Amino acid sequence: MSASRPTVLLAGKVHPRVRERVEADFDAISIETADRALLDEDARSRIRGMAAATAISADFIDLLPNLEVIANFGVGYDSVDAAHAATRQVMVTNTPDVLSDEVADTTVGLLLNTVRELPKAEAYLRAGRWEREGAYPLTSLSLRGRTVGIFGLGRIGLAIARRLEAFGLPIHYHTRNKRTDVAYPWHARLIDMAAAVDTLIVVVPGGAATEKAVNAEVLDALGPQGVLISVGRGTTIDEPALIEALSDRRIAAAGLDVFAREPHVPQALIDLPNTCLLPHVASASLSTRNAMADLVVNNLAAWLAGKPALTPVPECASFDRKPA
Repeated sequence: MSASRPTVLLAGKVHPRVRERVEADFDAISIETADRALLDEDARSRIRGMAAATAISADFIDLLPNLEVIANFGVGYDSVDAAHAATRQVMVTNTPDVLSDEVADTTVGLLLNTVRELPKAEAYLRAGRWEREGAYPLTSLSLRGRTVGIFGLGRIGLAIARRLEAFGLPIHYHTRNKRTDVAYPWHARLIDMAAAVDTLIVVVPGGAATEKAVNAEVLDALGPQGVLISVGRGTTIDEPALIEALSDRRIAAAGLDVFAREPHVPQALIDLPNTCLLPHVASASLSTRNAMADLVVNNLAAWLAGKPALTPVPECASFDRKPA
């Protein structure tokens, strides 16, 4: 332990690059989960920063009297009690921007795979069926003629919209507040947007405000030609309602990269023929994950050096400088 270096807690299964940089630049303490039993009193008192890759509760935050900053790996930070951290003047940061393009690219790919059944067509070829049985069946769905509604037009949602504009697709969006910098039609209610489009892309954060926001009523409004794409948080989708809607063909198909209880995926979703499922890989390229890791550590370094955080979450933006 060095008296001149701040102590940083590595909480959870942190990215290897985060671990490497924290261990090089700080005194590091590692625990697999945010469990008070894993830290003795001396460690609790020394910890000033945290790189978080697990759930961080209010109780755990209160356990660390000298904690100053929690750097969360990922854009979504619903697993960290940021509101409580803010009451303690503990800065919470996330990793926006550096993954927006990667996630947007994957979203477009997932949409194409869902409507054109490209993974199934490749499996058909690999199984030798093209040669034995002839051409893969024509797909009933296409991207042509579709109208897209984006639930959540933040950094990632806007990057998705710009890409789909290039495909010649009309874009609608639903957010709590209307944006002044885009001309896309805005819908004050999600169900109204679902009724106006046939392709719904969900890219909102998790949390109580969005939990099961895409429910049976929204899916019914989307209609029998409807396609649902989800790349935000799995909790935003009512999974039993989605399974029923897909089974009954009340919507046509769904492409999902996120699930309510990851890594568990309901067997009913796996068994359905009109789903395209990915194991939460939207930002999972080496370059993007390394950029996210660097932003985690750069936030820690900035705040612990008395400088403003690079990417504070909204709950902490009002004190975006280290208290004197």
